[in-house]
Amino acid sequence: FSDTGTKPPESGIFGFMINISALLGVITMYIRYLLIEKQNESSHFVRSSCNMFSLCIGLMGCIGMGIVATFQELSVPSVHDIGALVAFGSGVVYITLQSIISYKSCPQWNTYFVCHIRMAISVISCIAFIPMIVFASQISMTKIDWTPGEKDYTYHFVSAICEWTVAFGFIFFFLTFIRDFQ
Repeated sequence: FSDTGTKPPESGIFGFMINISALLGVITMYIRYLLIEKQNESSHFVRSSCNMFSLCIGLMGCIGMGIVATFQELSVPSVHDIGALVAFGSGVVYITLQSIISYKSCPQWNTYFVCHIRMAISVISCIAFIPMIVFASQISMTKIDWTPGEKDYTYHFVSAICEWTVAFGFIFFFLTFIRDFQ
């Protein structure tokens, strides 16, 4: 994922877009938090502390995105990797918690169909997150231009597929909020 933004001028565009995405994530998560708080006033389907915890986990993920954007993969790999771990790990926990909250709000505030879609995205993201970490930890060098057959190429390839799966999982999950925000 980060390979797309390591060389100038792409690195500047990549960093800027990741920071914009993190800001939009913060706004979306906060609106979702407020929406659940408002719905919860009449229905009492979830503890307010659970909603706040979910928001805090989500905000941690956005901070991780900011770290990824600021510290490029080749410049400061250890900080970049920590930011990516925080972003992806917190993101997976956030969407899982939001899926559970969605189920608790059924049928008054959500349909079971939307809940099932959210949970499916959460499960796929959780499943992809594990091999992403396992295979990324097996890579012994930090580089950009990989060629098939090269040492650690398979680890890099599998990790990258899983990373993109999780990233798109987040995008699709956030798209399920459209109806809630109307």
